[in-house]
Amino acid sequence: MEFIEYPDGEMMMIQLANRLAGELRQVLSTHDHASFAVPGGTTPGPIFDNLCSANLDWARVHVMLTDERWVPETSERSNTRLLRQRLLTDRAAEAKYVPLYADAPTPEDKLADLQEALTPELPLSLVLLGMGADMHTASIFPGADQLDLALNGTDRLVAMRAPGAPEPRITLSAAVLKQAMSRHIVIIGAEKRAALERAATLTREEAPVAAVLPGSIVHWAES
Repeated sequence: MEFIEYPDGEMMMIQLANRLAGELRQVLSTHDHASFAVPGGTTPGPIFDNLCSANLDWARVHVMLTDERWVPETSERSNTRLLRQRLLTDRAAEAKYVPLYADAPTPEDKLADLQEALTPELPLSLVLLGMGADMHTASIFPGADQLDLALNGTDRLVAMRAPGAPEPRITLSAAVLKQAMSRHIVIIGAEKRAALERAATLTREEAPVAAVLPGSIVHWAES
């Protein structure tokens, strides 16, 4: 694991967006397309704001979420909604979006179809992840009902229900995340830095982020 510390969050967001754009350009120089998985939540928003205007061939970039809440795009809790507002705009509006949600009562109803659509994108070219204070990443939560499958199975996508999560989730598995060509984790604040350091001493079941730390580049700013 490589750890990069930044003087402040604003600089981190700008520099990380530039780095991601550079890595996407590099992939596009040798591949037909680049597959790019990103998190939802509030942390990556400023990264997206900087990245969406990057001058690259976005039409050949296939964007997807690392995980999604099983809610329609009209919901304020939809990560897809955030992505369309913050990343899939400006020049990045030309990117192809690969959804992790379909109109059905439960993620299990559409899991096979979504996995099939994901297959041509693997291995992922580039992954950006976040981490919660509970040391979850994507929607691989400690105590979740399908935690073992998400950590140790070969399925590409896993339907997940976890304590404290108001709705079902669907998440890329650790197997998919670990096979990515490049993987970045972005965290902010002293609490999350302490959690990251603690994760290195715990099992993957206790700290799911530990499953993807080897080979990752972690970006941190205090605020």
